[in-house]
Order: sequence, then C-alpha cells, then structure tokens
Amino acid sequence: MFRQQLTVVRPGTRTDRSGSTVDDWSPAAVTRIPVTRVHVQPNQQTETVGDTRTVVTTGLRVLSAPGTNPDVRAGDRIEFGPSNLLYQVQGEVARWPDPTNSSRVHHVEFTMTRVTG
Repeated sequence: MFRQQLTVVRPGTRTDRSGSTVDDWSPAAVTRIPVTRVHVQPNQQTETVGDTRTVVTTGLRVLSAPGTNPDVRAGDRIEFGPSNLLYQVQGEVARWPDPTNSSRVHHVEFTMTRVTG
C-alpha cells in the first residue's frame, strides 16, 4: 500500500529590497527531498466555470507508512505523479504519535492541492 513516492520542493531564502527575508523559489535556490513509502489518494476535486475561465482544483491526501516521519512542512511544494505535477501542501502536516511510545511518530498525514485555470 505504501509504494508511491514524491519529491518535496522546499524554497531557499533571499533578502528583498526592503531587507526582509523571503522565500526564494528559483531553481538554483530550492532543495529537493525525495520521499518514499507513501500512499496518495484522492481528497477533493472541484471545477468552477466562470465567464472567462474554468478553475480546476485537485486535492490529494498523503499518508506515510507506519514508522516513518518524512521531512514535509506546511508551505512546501510537492512534485508527484508520472508528469511530476506541482502541488502545494495545505495547512499543517499532522505527525501522529506511536500508540505504544508517544515520543515517536507513528505516521504522517497531509493534504496537497493543485489549482489550474
């Protein structure tokens, strides 16, 4: 069941003109982190038809294998699927405690969304 893989894309940082530190999504600045032993399943799909465009939102739910604690954070982007489509992690990443040892993570769950149109 946990035979899928994805790639976490994490931004670097840079200083903008006002001196603030901001995310840097340029190809040279991002870090790619391969993640294996996950199960990805459909979560939500919506389509909104407007006068000038159609917006399609696709949501997926990701669960890691028991005993794993992949390095995924809110705000990361995820490359997934045969075409390496880019998704955005939505909300906080849930790290579920092991029922027999609360100091360990049993598994991780999060949702990711892709919006086109």
